Amino acid sequence: MLLTEVHATFFLAAVLLALTPGPDNVFVLLHSAQHGARSGLLVVLGLCTGLLGHTAAVALGLAALLASTGWAWLLIKSAGCAYLLRLAWLSWHAPAARTDTADTPALSARSSYWRGVWMNLSNPKVAVFFLAFLPQFVQTESLQPAWQQILLLGGLFILATLLVFGGLVLGAGRWGERWLSSERGQAWLNRLAGLLFSALAVRLWLV
Repeated sequence: MLLTEVHATFFLAAVLLALTPGPDNVFVLLHSAQHGARSGLLVVLGLCTGLLGHTAAVALGLAALLASTGWAWLLIKSAGCAYLLRLAWLSWHAPAARTDTADTPALSARSSYWRGVWMNLSNPKVAVFFLAFLPQFVQTESLQPAWQQILLLGGLFILATLLVFGGLVLGAGRWGERWLSSERGQAWLNRLAGLLFSALAVRLWLV
């Protein structure tokens, strides 16, 4: 499928949305500061993997079913809240130690990646947002089926997310190195992460 002005407009909108302060931005920034740029990039890849799932759901019509089914919405929202509260507990009680003397293993690459995946997939708000946002840019006069256009739009949105969030990760990772060099800085980041995850859980539940 050839890219058109509509796709360029969509990509610009996706970049602006990624730059807009929100829970995902704060989560990526704090995670990168707490665990380093490499771990932050893996979280971003996980988030983008979740976006692939949401894009496929819109293309197949599953997101519309989710939005109209109360019990499914409540189930996914409850799972998301429980996961966020678990992360809050783990972060709050994480040991504070200098990175150059720490005996505890760093957060594994696998854990970082799947943290991003579950953060994204367990948030039904993302599914509903994609359901409302992506179809607005489907070109009815195009010879391409709507589902193919939606997959392309989802890919462009993921590219915008990778570019913007990747830049945030690199900056936050360098900033976090200063905090991680002291036990006190590490303790503050752990507490801040715990509060952030708790706030995200409350925010998700109140939707």
